[in-house]
Amino acid sequence: MLSLPVSTEVFLAEYWQRKPLLIPGGLTAFSPPVSAEELAGIAMEPEAESRIVVNRNSQWQLHHGPFSARDFNRDSPWTLLVQRVDHWVPEVADIRREVPFIPGWRIDDVMVSYANDGGSVGPHFDNYDVFLLQGDGVRRWKIGQYCDEAEPLLDHPDLLLLAEFRQEDEFVLNCGDILYVPPRVAHWGIAEGDCTTYSIGFRAPRLADLLSRRTDAALESLGNATLFKDPVPRPSARPGELSRSDIEAATTQLINALAQQQSPQWMGELITEGIDTEHGPDGAMSDEEAASLLGNGITSLTLQPEARVCWTEHEGSLWVFAGGDSLSVSKTHLPLLMELCDTWTLSSPQVEEMQSLEAGPNLLAFLLTRGALDVEA
Repeated sequence: MLSLPVSTEVFLAEYWQRKPLLIPGGLTAFSPPVSAEELAGIAMEPEAESRIVVNRNSQWQLHHGPFSARDFNRDSPWTLLVQRVDHWVPEVADIRREVPFIPGWRIDDVMVSYANDGGSVGPHFDNYDVFLLQGDGVRRWKIGQYCDEAEPLLDHPDLLLLAEFRQEDEFVLNCGDILYVPPRVAHWGIAEGDCTTYSIGFRAPRLADLLSRRTDAALESLGNATLFKDPVPRPSARPGELSRSDIEAATTQLINALAQQQSPQWMGELITEGIDTEHGPDGAMSDEEAASLLGNGITSLTLQPEARVCWTEHEGSLWVFAGGDSLSVSKTHLPLLMELCDTWTLSSPQVEEMQSLEAGPNLLAFLLTRGALDVEA
């Protein structure tokens, strides 16, 4: 596990989503699992999401993959970035397990970048938390200001780069060092010689999306017969007025309607959407394929790197979410489900145990048909 210079409690209370933290030797025995050549090979695949950022004569250029070998021969500082490398390389997916103190449903992906000497993507900020793990070589990180919606950007058609970078700190990272950067904090990484960096990104759902889903759930339960109730009537002194008390009553009734929607489905289904098979192997199978596998015996099950799986207890049941869908099962499944989420694996005896539980085959079939599990028959 990632070795913090402060306690986990202090990190979550004082740094997480608040301020940057340098974590020297965060992974002391880290051996970068992807070389620059291997990263370039992934970037040449049509299914990979890759970019090259070039700084030529102080002008920023962006190129999108897939790339060919000649795209990696450049005479200016440049950076190759490949998204979702954890979906391609199991050893990169393992890096996600180094941060177990952050809820698993918050993780997005592990992006890997390569840069030659002076290579950079420019001064920018992200809308998500990120742990920047240094792989091969050395990278210098400059930390700047907190950026709000009004922060001026360069006039660039493709890149969201800051027009002004106000440096507040600077760190030099070697292999195994980590820099945590909260959302909207400006940062600027510059390679000192050839280097690779592993960016572990944690995204949060937009409040607008959460509100939309919760509202949709409330609308389904309200029906068309539920009407606005007038506040305590009182004579109107001004004809035609929509009174403040009417507006406040409507607002209160809407809040109460949303609060009465207690099912966790609206959130669980939203945050597990996006098993993005466009950028990795399609592990989802049909109901018939899942039933056949479960009937013929399974040696072990492994959580797919791209899988988004979470669960919650609600009104005596266990709700399981995967691939934007949900299933309610008995809480007797909880120990095995926690084992799967913790170790990413269920052994053959554990699979047999789950199949012996009531609705256990249904739960396994649910995860298989949502592309969440890889099977060894």
